[in-house]
Amino acid sequence: MSRLLKFNIFRYNPEDTLSSPHMEEFVLEETDAMTLFIALNRIREEQDPSLQFDFCCRAGICGSCGMVINGRPGLACHTKTKDLPGEITLLPLPVFKLVGDLSVDTGSWFREMYTKTESWIHTDKEFDADALEERMDNKVAVGIYELERCVECGCCISACGTARLREDFLGAAALNRVARFLIDPRDQRTDSDYYEIIGNDMGIFGCMGLLACEDVCPKHLPLQNQLGFLRRKMGITSLKRIFRK
Repeated sequence: MSRLLKFNIFRYNPEDTLSSPHMEEFVLEETDAMTLFIALNRIREEQDPSLQFDFCCRAGICGSCGMVINGRPGLACHTKTKDLPGEITLLPLPVFKLVGDLSVDTGSWFREMYTKTESWIHTDKEFDADALEERMDNKVAVGIYELERCVECGCCISACGTARLREDFLGAAALNRVARFLIDPRDQRTDSDYYEIIGNDMGIFGCMGLLACEDVCPKHLPLQNQLGFLRRKMGITSLKRIFRK
């Protein structure tokens, strides 16, 4: 016999003056291979059409369905109910602006982050649309691709102790993004240029090293390695700047 799952879901619409934050209970019969994505859609279609949550690809690629699942940030489409207890508590991701219920605005945060980290190739080469692509060592290309797999779900930011305490902290997603350009041979910025972006408490030196970011990353990015790599790079750069004076 299938389990009856009890869902405790956060409800609040900040645009409605009559709305107040509260938890609401829903009961749903579990089906084979059910994910939280499927469960939430069934609740919205069968019980409460006003329930707000985000989704797009349902394949762990878009990162839209990030939420706190029984106290742990994760993707609803990646999470099977069979791996959870019979009572499931769902909350919106902290740090990001709440849109309503389980829906948060990660887009504005990531857009601001891209501006802060100058997330584009810096080069003085003039673009030639007819030229062949620049050749790159396969090992370097694979390294860049590995860091580009971030789906911008925001789970690492919501799990970060520093980001929860400080709004100005860049977080693992931003530091991973910087590492991606730092290893790209097409980017002509120096270590000193990158130091101006992340060589402070807002950047790599604000990281407490708790590594919850890597624990919850749905794409299993090597965030620990990148944080260590950047801390070492920026530490050496800092010493060089000190002794150069």
